[in-house]
Amino acid sequence: MSKLSAIIVDDEEFARENIKILLEDNCPDVDITGVAGTVNTAKALISSQRPDVVFLDISMPSGTEGFELLESLDEFNFQVVFVTAHKEYAIQAFEANAAHYLLKPIDIDALINAVEKVKSIVEVAKHDPTGYNEYTRSIQTIGDTIREIRPINRITINHSKGFKIIEDKSIIRLEADGNCTHLFFEDGTKYLDTRTLKIYESILNESMFCRIHKSHLINLYEVQEFLSEDGYFAVLKNGEKIPISRSKLDQFKRQVSNLA
Repeated sequence: MSKLSAIIVDDEEFARENIKILLEDNCPDVDITGVAGTVNTAKALISSQRPDVVFLDISMPSGTEGFELLESLDEFNFQVVFVTAHKEYAIQAFEANAAHYLLKPIDIDALINAVEKVKSIVEVAKHDPTGYNEYTRSIQTIGDTIREIRPINRITINHSKGFKIIEDKSIIRLEADGNCTHLFFEDGTKYLDTRTLKIYESILNESMFCRIHKSHLINLYEVQEFLSEDGYFAVLKNGEKIPISRSKLDQFKRQVSNLA
């Protein structure tokens, strides 16, 4: 068969370049026709290039943007190789639906194996394209499963009249105010608690929250963009730009790359 046309979708330039090099060096049957760092760019590329396979990072950065991209497409006539950090629940979802996936850091043998599987399926699909209808439903199931079982942690906030129990995923960010902490929620409300930001750093889910500055702790699933112009900033889904200190930059990037 002819070469597989492929598109790489990952919001991190280093990750895009890494998989591109691995494919070029180890998978001669793959022709990389484009790379994308955002959902909108990826959607446009898929529409214009009509690839055989998309290597799709699912932590861009919340872990659901990749599925939102797939669900937004008018046509779904290509294979997907999901690229993710190791998260038990994500892997179970992939295997239950016979999806192709690669774990970060990418193993060369696993990459070659995934490409071989894709080649076989693409060849069959050329003679029976209706098979993609079932494949589309399978991808939808994976996305729904991962959304439903994202880890949930409940914490208690004390106040003068008692206490309030919240789910940590409802917190967008936290900001220090002396020995107190402002909590900002996804519904637009905020709350002042007498515990320090350091205490919250210790009790919140470390795979979900990151201390990016002495005054700021953010929910990584709320991050939409990273900027490195006139300083370092995490841009949240609500448009807020939160500064990242230089000393916390590597930790921020590491935690973002490990999101499933």
